[in-house]
Amino acid sequence: MGPVKLNEIKAVSYDRAEVIKGYTDRSLHINLADNDIRIDSIDAAVKDKFIGGKGYDLWFMWQAVKGTTKWNDPENALCISAGPLGGTPGYPGGGKSIVTTISPLTGAPIDSNVGGYFGPYKKFSGFDVITLTGKADQDVVILIDGIESRIKIFNAADLPDNAYDLSDALTRYFDEEKPVNVSVVTAGPGAENTFFGCLNFSWYDAGRKRVRYKQAGRGGTGTVLADKRIKAVVARYGAVSMKSNQPADLEALKTVTKTHAKEIHDLDPKQNRMALVGTTHLVPIMNDHDCLPTHNFKFGSHPGAAVIGEAVYEHIFDKGFDGCWRGCAVACSHGVKDFSPFTGPFKGTRVFVDGPEYETVAGCGSNLGIFDAHTILEINFYCDAYGMDTISVGTSIGFVMECFENKLITPDHTGGMDISFGNRLNTLELIHQMARGEGFGAIVGKGIRRMKQIFAEKFNADPAFMQDIGMESKGLEFSEYITKESLAQQGGYGLALKGPQHDEAWLIFLDMVHNFMPTFENKAEALHWFPMFRTWFGLCGLCKLPWNDIVPEDNKDTKEPAKVMKHIQWYADFFSAVTGKKTMPDDLIAMSEAVYNFQRIFNLKMGYGTREHDTLPYRAMGPVTVEEYESRSDRYDTQLTDTYGMDITDMDTAAKVAALRKERESQYEQLKDAVYDRRGWTRNGIPTKETVQRLGIDFPEVLEVLAENGIQ
Repeated sequence: MGPVKLNEIKAVSYDRAEVIKGYTDRSLHINLADNDIRIDSIDAAVKDKFIGGKGYDLWFMWQAVKGTTKWNDPENALCISAGPLGGTPGYPGGGKSIVTTISPLTGAPIDSNVGGYFGPYKKFSGFDVITLTGKADQDVVILIDGIESRIKIFNAADLPDNAYDLSDALTRYFDEEKPVNVSVVTAGPGAENTFFGCLNFSWYDAGRKRVRYKQAGRGGTGTVLADKRIKAVVARYGAVSMKSNQPADLEALKTVTKTHAKEIHDLDPKQNRMALVGTTHLVPIMNDHDCLPTHNFKFGSHPGAAVIGEAVYEHIFDKGFDGCWRGCAVACSHGVKDFSPFTGPFKGTRVFVDGPEYETVAGCGSNLGIFDAHTILEINFYCDAYGMDTISVGTSIGFVMECFENKLITPDHTGGMDISFGNRLNTLELIHQMARGEGFGAIVGKGIRRMKQIFAEKFNADPAFMQDIGMESKGLEFSEYITKESLAQQGGYGLALKGPQHDEAWLIFLDMVHNFMPTFENKAEALHWFPMFRTWFGLCGLCKLPWNDIVPEDNKDTKEPAKVMKHIQWYADFFSAVTGKKTMPDDLIAMSEAVYNFQRIFNLKMGYGTREHDTLPYRAMGPVTVEEYESRSDRYDTQLTDTYGMDITDMDTAAKVAALRKERESQYEQLKDAVYDRRGWTRNGIPTKETVQRLGIDFPEVLEVLAENGIQ
């Protein structure tokens, strides 16, 4: 490509707010409709109640949108924050950003936790949170320059479309001498043409001398950025140290950082080897426990899983430090260099692939019947380059493949393509079509919820069967775990605020393997505590992996091993050291509970957030088809006889499927009641007035939304 040409149309100088105890107490608001740039102080009451990160994002989104706002309305806000602990170098997982917006897939708030350097650089440039509203009339690039204390908006023409080339070009354009000072947020053509566009957050890998990426993948955040005609948001900042957050107690911060990092350095090689294989270590584990999604979540294991797991990627991943923030001891952001795609615009060239992680391997591999590491790498590369979420891509195509094999759709609908399980070439062709917004791929790019409508209305496909096998809830495609044998994880997906994403509550092993929660009350307690604690990472700008993917050697002997209480104490110490607020483990849950309930009410504001929206496709609960039942017939027969006391002697398989379904659907409804009660919600899934008062979020506008939904 030729030299980058940007035309500056707005520039504002500002006095950079000093970061004190993890906060700048400033927010940046940019309205692309008129290029208005506004810097505001953050009220102390907002800081106290919403903490930072996702809490700040949700608060400023609430102020920007109405209950009738759609994802592509100008007032929809895209917010990015990092949290008070974000940007601490050396602390494991200490460099996260949290992105929120109204989702094109769900119509409700979506949040996505992402690595890369943007969040810390944006904060150290003077802003705890940025809010982007309006729509530009032509493509723009936004620069937040913390070195020169300038904010600039440029008209952008003739820039590369794909995220890889665009981020590289802008990184070198804004700081050619020190590219490590630059982080770029961008999407890609797939974000423009699908509803599940992702955002690529960059960092400059000084060892490999290249720009690297992590993705804010879920819910279409990249689609919103593209709709606003923002080609990129760039943050530029210089040197960072442990003093950059100006912690209240620097020595205490050094101590807890060193302690946690040392444990990971010592124990990771003995446990999951994250620094060597990343999250691909999960592939054989999920396969062994019948939890690896295969053929659209129909099955949970496959003999071919061995060729797409850690044993393969250990030898493929490029050697070197792979932390997506400075000094992170987990260092799990692996990649493959000198990869040569065999399709698409990069065919025959050598590229660097950032990934894959477990979710991509499972969603775009086993779930599609593709057991070939090379193909998975190519899917990974193009999804990132095009700016598309690999989870939604894989789960959506899995749905299409099962519809095709059941003749709900035919080659007449797909443009002549055979889209059967395992067809890797047509899978890649679908992805290229999605990115271009062409052919059958343009339909697939709308996501499963809309595909069900289109297939029924235009192709006369069976709506009931598609409802059972369409792995979406609230409009969001499932992340990659089989939940049939874990009622608690069914709740972890169905009751998650944004839709079925495992970052709220991942309870499969605790429930299914270890049977730690045999009663509804046990499950409800877990579905209160774990989402609250996981929310806390999003408030503070942290990654969850260091919490429970590498654990103390004596953790199994503690009272509550699933919670990893030693680490929770370290996180409380971390928060205390930075913010100066003396914090205990229980305080972390209290911080999150207010924000969690606020987000539920935000869903309510947008027309969602009640019991009817906490539903699941039946495949998440049990076997839909006879084939599916018979693949695990011993297990299911035993449950019908021993657990439910049925005489199945004269039942054929279809009758058994129906009998099991009745019981499992009833169990899920009972679980809803137990969880709502534990969370302080009504039987309709709405926080009560007493709950919002207890949490201190009984703002007039919150009470108004509750009143509109019958809560007086």
